[in-house]
Amino acid sequence: MPLRLKRLIMLLRLMIILFLTGAWNVNSIHATVWNEHPTLTIGADAPNFNLPGTDGKYYSLNSFKAAKILVVIFTCNHCPTAQAYENKIIALTNTYKEKGVAVVAIMPNDPKSIRLDELGYTDLSDSFDEMKIRAAEKHFNFPYLYDGDNQEVSKKFGPIATPHVFIFDAERKLRYSGRIDDVEKPGKIPNHTDAANAIDALLQNKPIAVTTTKVFGCSIKWAEKNNWLQLAQQQWANEPVTLQYIGVDSIKYLLQNHSDKLRLINVWATWCGPCVTEFPEFITINRMYRGRDFEFISISADDSAKFPKALAFLKSQQASGRNYIFNVDDKYKLIEAIDPNWQGALPYTLLIEPGGKIVYAKEGAINPALMKKKIVDNKYIGRYY
Repeated sequence: MPLRLKRLIMLLRLMIILFLTGAWNVNSIHATVWNEHPTLTIGADAPNFNLPGTDGKYYSLNSFKAAKILVVIFTCNHCPTAQAYENKIIALTNTYKEKGVAVVAIMPNDPKSIRLDELGYTDLSDSFDEMKIRAAEKHFNFPYLYDGDNQEVSKKFGPIATPHVFIFDAERKLRYSGRIDDVEKPGKIPNHTDAANAIDALLQNKPIAVTTTKVFGCSIKWAEKNNWLQLAQQQWANEPVTLQYIGVDSIKYLLQNHSDKLRLINVWATWCGPCVTEFPEFITINRMYRGRDFEFISISADDSAKFPKALAFLKSQQASGRNYIFNVDDKYKLIEAIDPNWQGALPYTLLIEPGGKIVYAKEGAINPALMKKKIVDNKYIGRYY
């Protein structure tokens, strides 16, 4: 029997069982078939929690007992849609804080289940330490809580994507679940401000016109789905690694950057300790941003006779980008070809915009966090929002 037919039969059997047992609803089917977690239903009690915040405090449901309305928003660092809504969450908090409305954000993702190629629009992933950085940079005026270790709280709420809003009344019964509004990009006026409408209705003791909506954003990174990371590792391990000779003229041409991509160039050598130590950071950066208008190029300053050693190192690093080795043993010619301002110490790193404008030049090891920020903030890459 074909596999597709077997799966169809299994699904039909499941639907019949759910119907006969009275458990028929979209969430139960979605959760069972796709191993997701059911979303909290309207009228349900607010699940309790006790989670650490980026401000050093722990927060529970009781922390917000004085609030007339509690707004719980599941969001994160890395998702471009979540990033785009950060200012809206800040504004929502400011608008309603004097009206007895408390806003709290929870980060639901397992940081270990996020692939590097899912980080193309961010300089920060979803670890607790990175959450602290994001909260400080954006001046969050609401508690930002971490649930990434065991995701117990997130499983109780069952968010679909980031961001996902849950609004509870004074009795902590769920009255609204869904989006903030229908426009995630700043500068556009939404047609439906669903979360604000729900809050206004509750404050006025009126029925909420729309109690649930679909949500748009990045899927929740559940720990049980980290097999995606294994698949990524297999994919990267199977990518070919090559090394080519390059001369003075070709290096100068590389620096002119006639491409439409932001170009990161690292000059390194196998005998250079700092070069070897930091090289994995460049592999990480390449995997994060190579799906966008970005490319990483490495240039080995090893003697040409060390070609096999340089290639062996690149293979050990799974460096599947563009790799070159200088074909002239006179290293001063390499220095002059790369950058006359370079004094010659390795490693040396350049970030070059299309058209050849050098926007970053660093002798010595880079700061990986700073480099990621420079890349994602560059006008040729840019954040989603």
